[in-house]
Amino acid sequence: MPEATPTDPDAGDGDDGVQIDLISGERMENLTSMEKIRTVLDAVHEGNIVILEEGLAPDEESKLIEVTMSEISPDGFNGIEIETYPKAQTADTSFLGRLMGKEETKKLTVIGPANQIQTLHKDENLISALVSRR
Repeated sequence: MPEATPTDPDAGDGDDGVQIDLISGERMENLTSMEKIRTVLDAVHEGNIVILEEGLAPDEESKLIEVTMSEISPDGFNGIEIETYPKAQTADTSFLGRLMGKEETKKLTVIGPANQIQTLHKDENLISALVSRR
């Protein structure tokens, strides 16, 4: 009997759980900002929860929200829920570095369909979320 693999569309009936895509920083590092956004949104459109190892830059997060808002439809896509930790910290602690807005973007980001993921608790060390089935 062949083994079912996680990417096998015939493995189980498909309604038993929620797919979580864990995407490494290495996979995302050579993509353009728009390619990163499409990678995330395409997965979320399919109902998957996406966890980015290194998160998105602040301008990429803003663009993700902007693109998401343009794709929301009353009888289809409900939007996204996004949580990030730890908060971006200043990479250069000098006054000039803070003034220039130099930020460290290495942070874990959790993104999912708004109708399936609900943040229960968030602090600098923990994101607690309730994920429902489709």
